[in-house]
Amino acid sequence: MKELDQRLILLQQLGALLMLGGAAVFLLMPVWAAILYSAGVLLYAPLRMLQRYEGQNFVIRRLRRQQLLGQLAFLCAACCMIMQAFNFGFSRRNEWVVCLVIGCILELYTTFRIPAELKKEK
Repeated sequence: MKELDQRLILLQQLGALLMLGGAAVFLLMPVWAAILYSAGVLLYAPLRMLQRYEGQNFVIRRLRRQQLLGQLAFLCAACCMIMQAFNFGFSRRNEWVVCLVIGCILELYTTFRIPAELKKEK
């Protein structure tokens, strides 16, 4: 698994904190929460997508695709959150929560499974 350097890891962690903060304060300040969450996703998702797996293990490749789907779910959650906060488009309720939950489940599952499979591979 290709790892990121220390600067990019710090940016990725900052993005994760912004995502968490944006999702947490949505009920109080929806516009600012949408901006915070979107900024976090734009930091977190591309950096997560930069990590590559060059091996031939099918299980790890499948897990990596699931991880990328989780990042796309985070991006969809940001779009839905912006639509709801600014009251335009099709998202009028809390569709962003569904996308966020899907992304979190995929991210959590792959975060634990990929290192275990890499350990098995060695």
